[in-house]
Amino acid sequence: MPQHSKISALIITYNEIGYIEKCLESIRFADEILVVDSYSTDGTYEYLCAQPRVRVIQHPFENFTLQKSFALSQASHDWVLFLDADEVIPPALQDEIQATLAREPEHAAYWFYRQFMFGRSPLRFSGWQTDKNYRLFRRSKARFTDRKIVHETLEVNGTSGILREKLIHYCYKNYEDYKGKMLRYGRLKAREDFYKERRFNRALMVLKTAWKFVNHYVLRLGILDGRKGLTICYLNALGVWERYRELKKLEKKNELAYYLVMP
Repeated sequence: MPQHSKISALIITYNEIGYIEKCLESIRFADEILVVDSYSTDGTYEYLCAQPRVRVIQHPFENFTLQKSFALSQASHDWVLFLDADEVIPPALQDEIQATLAREPEHAAYWFYRQFMFGRSPLRFSGWQTDKNYRLFRRSKARFTDRKIVHETLEVNGTSGILREKLIHYCYKNYEDYKGKMLRYGRLKAREDFYKERRFNRALMVLKTAWKFVNHYVLRLGILDGRKGLTICYLNALGVWERYRELKKLEKKNELAYYLVMP
């Protein structure tokens, strides 16, 4: 691969044993593998340290945007492949990435479509059928916007392309794990709303939670995924409910702090 097309594969982790192994195996073609770990307690860090081709840095987690921005700043090469620890690049996508970078790429960033996995079986609908994210880009032409702290958004200075082959996303390990993930995302979104001075509204709490479920289960055909679709759509809606519940808590804490410091 030409020097100008060398690639840094970046991952952020926290307690990813059971997933990180497959992810690392699928990116062995990268010129550099860098993992930023937020002090895992399940052996993830020790496992990473034992991998000869992996450079691992421990860094405290504040939010997804800051953690990914830190990882990006540590990369050695301009072209970056940024993955979540529960994502795997299948052989066909590996070939497409390498073929794209073997010639002079025409875009500054590339979208990847993702195949969502419910355990070991694919989830075909439930709102995930059009899911795509930036995963391959030039770090000199992109940055994570500081306007979001969860579901981080990449701002690209240049054109974008879409790769044909899909990334495999092993997001759903089991019910409790995915539920915890949705609740954590909801709380982070609440912090984002709070910083933007958005106020708690009970009507919006009910309506947006209901809309999330109806949109994904009915309009985006989650019903065709059977019990799997019902589970995913319910838990995604639960994350919206938690977002507003946490926002209400933050407002109450802020009001209490205000009254405590009043003369």
